[in-house]
Amino acid sequence: MQLTDPQITLRPVSEGDFPFLLSVYGSIREDELMQTGWSEQEKQGFIQMQFDAQHHAYSLYPDTEFLVIVYAGTDVGRLYLQHQKNALHIVDISLLKEYRRRGIGHTLLSGLFAKANSQAKVVQIHVEKNNPARKLYAELGFQPVADKGLYLLMRREFDEKASLD
Repeated sequence: MQLTDPQITLRPVSEGDFPFLLSVYGSIREDELMQTGWSEQEKQGFIQMQFDAQHHAYSLYPDTEFLVIVYAGTDVGRLYLQHQKNALHIVDISLLKEYRRRGIGHTLLSGLFAKANSQAKVVQIHVEKNNPARKLYAELGFQPVADKGLYLLMRREFDEKASLD
């Protein structure tokens, strides 16, 4: 996948990345867990249990790439991408809190759009209804196509004009 910012790269997840991936998962649950009144030990136990369950579930998705997002040589997030027949499905895109709102997600999504257009595919993602990134997805042309309870399935259609460039 071609990215417009040379400081942003992707690399396959390796076994040694699991502590980092756990920290990314913990960072996306941080605000929610602050409201629980749990001890740090209880929070860490919960994060580990949920991460393990999520990783197991995601590992069952066929044709999925598990990638670490690297910014300026530092691991900053994860991108899990399922290659479906007619879609690039973003299983997960998450950044550590201190790297959000820097344009990294926008750059990654733009690269995914270009890749999808070159393959005549849509890009889709399940998004929690209260996820602040939902605004970015809408600004980039994602439309809700199905209400899944806590989540919306959002899709950005194939851009035939862009595929001709």
